Amino acid sequence: MQIWMNLVLVVQILSAMVMIGLVLIQHGKGADMGASFGSGASGSLFGATGSANFMSRSTAVCAAVFFACTLSLAFFSNSASMRAPTEGSSVLDRAAGPVAPASAAQPATAPTGLPAPMAAPAAAAGSAPTR
Repeated sequence: MQIWMNLVLVVQILSAMVMIGLVLIQHGKGADMGASFGSGASGSLFGATGSANFMSRSTAVCAAVFFACTLSLAFFSNSASMRAPTEGSSVLDRAAGPVAPASAAQPATAPTGLPAPMAAPAAAAGSAPTR
């Protein structure tokens, strides 16, 4: 399985590099517009650009290969994580680790060196609470 992931990753990187190169060497649409106003005439100034040439079709094929590799890498990654389950169901559960329940029988004590919290003052004797 690891060999297939590495192979697909190499194909994805190569297709990305080829696609970047193809996009960079293609002729821009704005260059035709400048030529029509200056010296030469261009048939695609405001009309249809015509059929796709070899470069644009090659770019489309490289993009399709890139997306297929991306989807297959996502599939391989998900299937690998489903086969080897860990303790927690999420990354946060695994990072937190097991939590020990607090026992109700043990009273909470103040750390050494710190005074114990003071009790609430008792109500004055003989005074009734008012509402």
